[in-house]
Amino acid sequence: MPDTIGELSAVELSAAIRARKISAREALADHLERIAEVNPVINAVVTLDAEGAQALAHRADQLTTSRADLPPLHGVPMTHKDTNNTAGMRTTQGSLALRDFVPDADDLIIARLKAAGVVSTGKSNVPEFGAGSHTFNDLFGTTTNPYAPTLSAGGSSGGVAAVVASRVQSIGDGSDMGGSLRIPASFCNVVGFRPSTAVIPMPSDVNAYAWLGRTGPMARSVEDIALFMSVTAGKDPRVPHPEGLDPEVFRAGLETDMRGVRIGWSRDFGIGVPVDPEILEHLERQLAVFEGLGAIVEEATPDFSEGDLVFGNTRALDFAAGLGPILERAGDVIKPEVHWNVQKGFDLTARDLIETAAARTRLERSVQSFFGRYDLFASPCAQVLPFDAALRYPVDIAGVPSETYLDWMRSACLLSATGLPVLSVPAGFSSAGLPIGLQLAGNHYTDMQLLRYGFAFEQQTGYAAVAPVFSAAGEALTTVRA
Repeated sequence: MPDTIGELSAVELSAAIRARKISAREALADHLERIAEVNPVINAVVTLDAEGAQALAHRADQLTTSRADLPPLHGVPMTHKDTNNTAGMRTTQGSLALRDFVPDADDLIIARLKAAGVVSTGKSNVPEFGAGSHTFNDLFGTTTNPYAPTLSAGGSSGGVAAVVASRVQSIGDGSDMGGSLRIPASFCNVVGFRPSTAVIPMPSDVNAYAWLGRTGPMARSVEDIALFMSVTAGKDPRVPHPEGLDPEVFRAGLETDMRGVRIGWSRDFGIGVPVDPEILEHLERQLAVFEGLGAIVEEATPDFSEGDLVFGNTRALDFAAGLGPILERAGDVIKPEVHWNVQKGFDLTARDLIETAAARTRLERSVQSFFGRYDLFASPCAQVLPFDAALRYPVDIAGVPSETYLDWMRSACLLSATGLPVLSVPAGFSSAGLPIGLQLAGNHYTDMQLLRYGFAFEQQTGYAAVAPVFSAAGEALTTVRA
């Protein structure tokens, strides 16, 4: 077992609390101390309710001694992504328009985490309304990377990634429309998982049939990802999707035999997506890990030629439906990228929507053709290394200029367009010591098998064990090599 509480995984910490080796109050004290230590540098936690969390931890310790059945995440402290509503706790979505908003009810993912025993402590930073994969806003400022505090932590779950990487907490909730779990995971050397459609349901008063956005977990191990899924997956009557996965699926073992597993790898998704050459060279060396386990790796990809169309129009429609009303009320304080994306949604014509549906159908046929030949799709998670946090987004990708704030996220957005489950796993470091993530995708509702493939890679590499450590001077975080 690790020497400090902060190094424990969620599996280890919850087991230690249930066994009375650590109290929930001790776990919380370590969590709060770590926030005080690192938050002045990374600016990841934007709302903190220490008093309320202490009351919850006290009740958890009382439950521990009561001989009652204890839930799977009993006593585990956790801040939550500020786009996920938390009852009685400020939820701003990183916007001045919602700076004082306090929800009356939890979002489903938060309610299920609380039912699983989580001690909620506060909220982590996001880009305004989760728009973009770099975490900054006019309300709380910029969240930076634990491995290089002048650089981006990614987004929109950048605050979650930063606190998990910094050993503030072992696990956290996020969301992902265009890479918001995967890109910050890649930037911060943690694991991010975008589940299949409605595996973690997302009830909505606007569009219960929405499919592009997902909620999901971030952690430092695939085992913790599976634990998180085991307590948050499962149907909800407010979401009409016919598919889903029983949470019991995620309680099965993670060991798997990679011999004969066929992996299709693509450098550019077959359509010339620009990626930093150092990322590509590094990831192609990492593919040897799978080959060493007996897998067969070949260059192959679904046909993503219409993926940008599917993603861009679906995202724009969802933005217009979800954020159009708040722009009408408070548009003067909301960032231009949100205005652009919402207006794009309102400008869509019936012909645009028909063409989008047809393109999505063709994309799905290509995806199924691919999985008729391969078990796994591997690709670069992020197109760039962590960049200057003072930028709104990278001005170019491998020499190709960015035209919109989404251009540098295409490596994630294209897979979002497929609706597939996607996992980002730590895959090592650049020559400058910056994290690099590998993106793995499986067929629809093969979520647990996808986690098994990620676990196999993780067991051979152990990159997430390379921790950023806050210096004694309190001025910077430095990478400590494993």
